[in-house]
Amino acid sequence: MTTASLNRAFALLLWRDLLLAFRRRTELLNPLLFFVLVTTLFPLGIGADPALLRQIAPGIIWVAALLAAMLSLDSVFRSDFEDGSLEQFLLSAQPLSVLVLAKVIVHWLITGLPLLIVAPLLGLLLNLPGESIATLMLTLLLGTPVLSLVGAIGVALTVGLRRGGMILSLLVLPLYIPVLIFAADAVQSAGAGLSISAHLSLLAALLMLSVSLSPLATAAALKISLG
Repeated sequence: MTTASLNRAFALLLWRDLLLAFRRRTELLNPLLFFVLVTTLFPLGIGADPALLRQIAPGIIWVAALLAAMLSLDSVFRSDFEDGSLEQFLLSAQPLSVLVLAKVIVHWLITGLPLLIVAPLLGLLLNLPGESIATLMLTLLLGTPVLSLVGAIGVALTVGLRRGGMILSLLVLPLYIPVLIFAADAVQSAGAGLSISAHLSLLAALLMLSVSLSPLATAAALKISLG
């Protein structure tokens, strides 16, 4: 195995999964529509008081983003499990952790990136000031990849179960809480004129830790599930 063959396998898997995702456009739009609908329903339910909306907007947007990411988690490995591709990944000469990383990147590109693009509009809807919207985008840029990386571990553990959605939620949600706390608090602090460097540093540390450990843990979980 050479570096060139590894890079080629990584790029081919990335391209393959992106093509498959865009062929299923309805599934592609579901997390984004869910994110927008959940966020826009809150002003209807609690009223249109600008001060109240500004205060709770960070939590609303981040909870909606977290749930939207979870909504699409099952698609990371499900189709590959059903058509037998996962077994081929295990038999491949390429490291399974590298192939897993390619699939997680695709999940973020089709789920996390659209949320990042739409979030400023929802921030304006919820009366967030400009500083808070900029911080919101930074936290989503750092936090949503963590959701995909950590979620992949849970999906790998439950991929062989017919009804693993509830188990997946129980496994993944507790691990998402630190991201939710640091990200929402960073947006609130930015709106209050406080320093957010500590929050962003913690989110960056979580991202680096997830990138380092999640592909290895996910590969090990897949071997357990398919073994």
